[in-house]
Amino acid sequence: MVEFLGKEYGYVVIVVVLYCFLNFWMAFQVGKARKKYKVNYPTLYALESENKDAKLFNCVQRGHQNSLEMMPMFFILMVLGGMGHPCVCAAVGLLYIVTRYFYFTGYATGDPQNRLNIGKYGFLALLGLLICNLSFGINLLRR
Repeated sequence: MVEFLGKEYGYVVIVVVLYCFLNFWMAFQVGKARKKYKVNYPTLYALESENKDAKLFNCVQRGHQNSLEMMPMFFILMVLGGMGHPCVCAAVGLLYIVTRYFYFTGYATGDPQNRLNIGKYGFLALLGLLICNLSFGINLLRR
C-alpha cells in the first residue's frame, strides 16, 4: 500500500490526525462552556428565554457543530486528493485547520461575525482541495 501511495502520503495522514486533535479540543471547549453557562446534557442549544447566557453558549456550540458538519467533506477531500497531490493537500489541509481554529475561537467570543475574520479563508482551502481532487480524477482518467 505504501508503494502505491508514496511516502509523502504520510503528510496527509498527519494533517487528518491534527484535525482530529482540533476537534477534541473544540469538544472540550463546549464541555467547559456547558459548565460555565449551566447548559446540561442532552440540551444541544440553550434557550434565551431560560438562560441569560444562551447566546454565548450557543456560539461556542455552533462553532464546534459547524466544524463537525464540514469534517466529512474535509476528510474525503484530503484522503482522495492526497493520493494524487499529497504535499499540496497536506499544505492546504494545514491552512484549513488554522482557519478552522480561528473560525471556532472567533465564534466563541459570542459575536458570530468574529468567526469570519480569518475563518472565512477556510473556504479557499476547501477550494484548493477540490481542485486537487479534480486534477487527481482527470489524471486517473487519462491513464
